[in-house]
Amino acid sequence: MRLRFLSALLPALLLAACATPGGYYSGHGGGYAPPQDGYARCANCGVVEKIDRVYGERNSSGGGAVLGGIIGAIVGNQIGSGSGRAAATVAGAIAGGAVGNSAERNANSAPWYELYLRMDDGRRIVVSQRDLHGVREGAYILIRNGQAYLR
Repeated sequence: MRLRFLSALLPALLLAACATPGGYYSGHGGGYAPPQDGYARCANCGVVEKIDRVYGERNSSGGGAVLGGIIGAIVGNQIGSGSGRAAATVAGAIAGGAVGNSAERNANSAPWYELYLRMDDGRRIVVSQRDLHGVREGAYILIRNGQAYLR
């Protein structure tokens, strides 16, 4: 029964750990009017006003530690036998949690970029991403899957 519960819980936690805060956030600024030239612009296009390179550790969600602990407990449970099974499960959970937390911290500590964008419809948004994909200040971009790409 426990193994069936854990096997159902594991995919849900894997998906939850992958959902990191990022992408773009809409804000409302003023001063920019949509083009009046009669041509329709795309809803996800705009101009890069500023790019900031950000260093330091981003917030940790704890998903790495939880996921690592669950995987470690499952592996420990499979390795142990008899009365040592419980001890192996606990040790696996602790070791897996430490490894998962460390991996998440390492992934979050790499530098990233914050792109300040003025969209064609007048919105001003900020996109956070690890790679610039060739984008520079003043470039006309397209937002696709929460990332800015040259248009």
